[in-house]
Amino acid sequence: MSKGNFPEDERPIEDVSQDVPEDVSEESRPSVGRALQQARIAAGLTVDDVSSATRVRISIVHAIEADDFAPCGGDVYARGHIRTLAKAVGLDPAELLARFDAAHGGRPAPTPAAPLFEAERIRPERRGPNWTAAMVAAIVAVIGFVGFTFVKGDGGGGSEASVAEGSQASAGATASASAPPKKPADPKPDPTESAIAAAPRDKVTVKVSATEGRSWISVKDHSGRQVFDGLLKEGDSETFQDDEKINLVLGDAGAIQLYVNGKKIEDDFQPGSVERLTYTKGDPQVG
Repeated sequence: MSKGNFPEDERPIEDVSQDVPEDVSEESRPSVGRALQQARIAAGLTVDDVSSATRVRISIVHAIEADDFAPCGGDVYARGHIRTLAKAVGLDPAELLARFDAAHGGRPAPTPAAPLFEAERIRPERRGPNWTAAMVAAIVAVIGFVGFTFVKGDGGGGSEASVAEGSQASAGATASASAPPKKPADPKPDPTESAIAAAPRDKVTVKVSATEGRSWISVKDHSGRQVFDGLLKEGDSETFQDDEKINLVLGDAGAIQLYVNGKKIEDDFQPGSVERLTYTKGDPQVG
């Protein structure tokens, strides 16, 4: 896990509701930025953690948590950042987006599609007679007539040769038909699955695959040394091995599929949830 602004340095401000009337429930709710900050702190994440998991710059995360959306570059980009940050800290993006739209004049209108243009029709050019093609056709006709006359005058010899060629062709076809079909080659096992199935029993082996989207992950060995800290894009996989145990932090656990010591983990992680997991040589079981 990267070093940065630790959650304990961002303690919630007390007495926030002192100047707010108790009968105004809508106004007493925290703002969009404040809600994101409180959820991040509750999840035990720093601004650096969220930035690494979402690829949203640290300065923009700080600005959004202070309800300053100008650095986002417009309402459309601000809505996208809010949705991404909400998923990373485990909040419902729809509720925060509704509050943002209400405070900023409603949801932005969709950009109209560019009008299609009709291709200009091209009139075919008039061409004169193709004398070259006519001459070639005439020559072919003459050669064909001469050949036909020669074969006809040759008598039965040509017929016998034709019969012999036909017999040879039939014999070749029969031999091909009677030949036994080749046995299809056995399918080769997936090298990735074979490697996982052959995981050594004296170690703990964890494979992390981003199957449902991208997710930031952090991996530490039994001594606490960080061996990986970064973003897995959809379709990417990483395999980690240690003598005793492996500690994981998943920024979006719903996008991840885990294989521990050669076995698939069937935990139903929710999209956008942050999970902290530990696996040892005796697993699969969450530590």
